Amino acid sequence: MPEPRQRWPLAPRELDEPHPSRLREDHPGRAEILARHAEALRDGTPGYLDPSSGLFVLSAGFLAKRGFCCTRGCRHCPYVT
Repeated sequence: MPEPRQRWPLAPRELDEPHPSRLREDHPGRAEILARHAEALRDGTPGYLDPSSGLFVLSAGFLAKRGFCCTRGCRHCPYVT
């Protein structure tokens, strides 16, 4: 049986605050993105549909529960510092 992955420490910021390298302050859709992300966090859903691309984006809450970074550049990665 494979060993479980060790849990990674979370970055020193709130789950609703994405790292600036993943969502710039001047991003034109930032307000809508953050509103959808906040809704996913509040409802405990794994993520939301991106308003411009329609792609499914994982929430920081879901990623934090997973316990480690996948290194794929997730917008709301709670581990990137």
